[in-house]
Amino acid sequence: MRIEFGVLSDQGRVRSSNEDSFVADTSNRLFLVADGMGGHAAGEVASRIAASVVEEVVRTGGAGEAGARLRAAVRQANARVYETQRARDEYRGMGTTLTALMFDGPRYHVAQVGDSRAYLLREGVLEQLTRDHSLVWQLYESGILSKDEIARHSHKRLVTRAIGTHADVEVDLRSDVCREGDLYLLCSDGLTDVLGDGEVGGILAGPDASPEEICRRLVRAANEAGGPDNITVVVIRLGAER
Repeated sequence: MRIEFGVLSDQGRVRSSNEDSFVADTSNRLFLVADGMGGHAAGEVASRIAASVVEEVVRTGGAGEAGARLRAAVRQANARVYETQRARDEYRGMGTTLTALMFDGPRYHVAQVGDSRAYLLREGVLEQLTRDHSLVWQLYESGILSKDEIARHSHKRLVTRAIGTHADVEVDLRSDVCREGDLYLLCSDGLTDVLGDGEVGGILAGPDASPEEICRRLVRAANEAGGPDNITVVVIRLGAER
């Protein structure tokens, strides 16, 4: 299937720098969003290292099942960020989320660590493909919070899993069949902290919009809602081969 995509990363209206990173590698059909954390620009370093390692490992990883290769690449990114933050005091404690999407023939694979997200809009129905690794998501799954309450909770930024904070990391992996017409979204929480699923789905389903225009609309809506964090979005549409 043919891939059409758009990417946009924005500092937002409050943050003094952008600590998000992304990958959009059509030759390897790999897309990724990483949201760094850590003071004194360490978050930017963490997300940049993680994104570059995953891209490099996928590109040079050779044969093998795509989902397994993607998971291995994320674990190697974790090791690299962990080694860096342990070796330099100014980077101590840094980490990053990482949400990666890779297409392999008729299937897609999503790797997840942290609370960035992947969504799929298929036939007008929006589905979140990832679980947030966060305290508030655990409360949501326990029935204590609604999904809309997650973004307003005082502990919404407490992640339970991240790239680089420990020597090894558990990587969630989801694989399924992709279809012509599918629309995928990868995003940092700068989007979903201020826009609910209904708002996101409405923008994704908007008429006559290219992936690039959808990205612009998503970022504009997040900034109009206050833009309290960095906002990074990657939108991928699958179409018929020409």
